[in-house]
Amino acid sequence: MHLEQRFDFLKKQWQKLTNRFSSIQIIVSYYIVMTILALGLFYLPIFRQPDSHASFLDMLFMAISTISVTGLTTFNIHEIFNDRGVVLLEILFHVGGLGIMMISTFFFIVSKRKITLKQRQLIMTDMNQPRLSGIVNLIKVTFKMILWVELIFGILFSLHFYLSGSYKKISQAIFYGFYQAISAVTNSGFDVTGDSIIPFANDHFFILTVMLLIFIGGIGFPVMMDFHGWVFHKIKKDRMPFRFSLFSKIALLAFVILFIGGALIIWLLEKDHSFNQMNFLDQWLNAGFYSMTTRNAGLQIHDLNQFQGTTLIVFSMLMFIGCSPSSVGGGVRTTTVAIIGLYLYSFLKNENDINVFGRKIPPEDVRKSVVVFMLSAGMCFFSILFLTATEKHSLVAIIVEVTSAFGTTGLSLGITPDLSITGKLMIALLMFIGRIGMLYTLMLFVPKETRDIGYEFPEEKIIIG
Repeated sequence: MHLEQRFDFLKKQWQKLTNRFSSIQIIVSYYIVMTILALGLFYLPIFRQPDSHASFLDMLFMAISTISVTGLTTFNIHEIFNDRGVVLLEILFHVGGLGIMMISTFFFIVSKRKITLKQRQLIMTDMNQPRLSGIVNLIKVTFKMILWVELIFGILFSLHFYLSGSYKKISQAIFYGFYQAISAVTNSGFDVTGDSIIPFANDHFFILTVMLLIFIGGIGFPVMMDFHGWVFHKIKKDRMPFRFSLFSKIALLAFVILFIGGALIIWLLEKDHSFNQMNFLDQWLNAGFYSMTTRNAGLQIHDLNQFQGTTLIVFSMLMFIGCSPSSVGGGVRTTTVAIIGLYLYSFLKNENDINVFGRKIPPEDVRKSVVVFMLSAGMCFFSILFLTATEKHSLVAIIVEVTSAFGTTGLSLGITPDLSITGKLMIALLMFIGRIGMLYTLMLFVPKETRDIGYEFPEEKIIIG
């Protein structure tokens, strides 16, 4: 049998196998395979420090954390991985943050290979898109925008680090400049120096720029696509008005409200506590930074143990919410919380429909939002109860750890390395679920074809409240 015939045979067998499973099941299996591949790469000496050692469980935890772009680790990265290992992490951040299908499809586009209908369905599933139309163009535009942002801000950070004297050697400034740009855009939050970005706590330019990059990575790929279209619409000076999608409007509104509301609450709680030695501007800058980074990035400019317990609970709530769907982040997502809020508002006004920005939100989306929120809250609550029974840490520390894992954020009070084997496995599972999403986790166990019973039962009222 010739090589081409063998390839066709394997291709047909693969198609038969994939046709037996749903798109969600295939995508999840891809992420499992990538996690195993990352685990294998982590063991290669070329990426490791000489004589470094970490247990299999710790390396597995690291692989899951990397593919889910969470940032939680059970060891100091700079003690285990060398510079080549950090570059490997940067590559894996893109795989986990942008999605396996986006990365693979972009290379298909570059190599001018045909993208099949099945591949388009997988892309739609991986990127959590409602329709097939425009999916390839979304990938092209988003991927290029992300790469350009990383390149521009990587150069900017490199120059800033070198000129400010943060790094004496230009090679170090470039290495860490690009790492910080990639880390912020992909919202990975891994600490490869041992101090996160704490040494730059008083560098206003750096902090504001990092906040901008976190926003770009977390706002959602469809919003970036809309922004791209709006810019070209302005350049062409088209007389027809440009219309942002309802998703973009709700995602932006929810992001702004959560950012401002979170910053205000954090400032009120910490202005007389951990922020009491700062001037008014620095207080608001720090409050804004933590309102942004807790939503998914996991970068920190203080030891979190300095904050009050109430503030840490607020951090946990923001981490639980996360950022927008179809972005690099996890959590229940901003639009989920926004739709539930709009549903409550319409219920209080005694309205049957949820209308916003001149559009009606379908009842199916409302049901999905309620299901995702309730299941996510229930899972996090169970995980907190479970870990309080297995771990010897404070309740607040466990709440932060659980919500950080589920929101793929990476912030911690430092208890991750001290977790038991059971605790590490629980947190690893939460990170993986946070990456693929609660809705997809639920649908993972739903058969590809479900039977419609073909009839409806009669309604009967029950007493509520």
